[in-house]
Amino acid sequence: MKGQMTVGRYRAVDLSLFALMLIVFETVIVSAATKWFPSEPYTVSLVAAITAIVMMRWGIWAALHAVVGGIVFCLVSHATGRQYAVYCAGNLLGLGALLWIRLWGAERLREDSLKSLLYAFTVLLLMQLGRAAVALLLGAKPEAAVGFITTDVVSYLFTLLIVWIVRRLDGVFEDQIHYLRRVNKEREEEKGGF
Repeated sequence: MKGQMTVGRYRAVDLSLFALMLIVFETVIVSAATKWFPSEPYTVSLVAAITAIVMMRWGIWAALHAVVGGIVFCLVSHATGRQYAVYCAGNLLGLGALLWIRLWGAERLREDSLKSLLYAFTVLLLMQLGRAAVALLLGAKPEAAVGFITTDVVSYLFTLLIVWIVRRLDGVFEDQIHYLRRVNKEREEEKGGF
């Protein structure tokens, strides 16, 4: 049928919208941190939260958002080439949280608040560990690698809060193939009810 959206087009639009949100929010946050609060010993980021949501929706496609988040952080903070490698490659380790989706299943993870929060926590922790590992591989001292975790503690609060909120919104924190099937089934049942 002409004009009907395919799953591929829907996914492309959805991934693009989340990437746009990530770019806008991360640019504002990093700009504020570097211009208004440069001496603060902590940072805040929404990369893990958005990556966790996209991973729940589309799985491995969230790799795009993990890398885009690293690029935006580095661009706005005028990073070095080495820092691009640390943030872009390091963020990819967050995809290890796909293990929770595979282990528990997306529906059970979405419905269980404790599992959802553990999943979100794992995404950010793995991103931080990934950054630290890449930094060490590129010659950083161990204390600098530890800084990736200690300076990003506030991001845990934001990541957990955002995932806790979006899991309550219909269809947002849900495998999108499952969501599309569910919505289609509900529409068919409504049509059959008359």
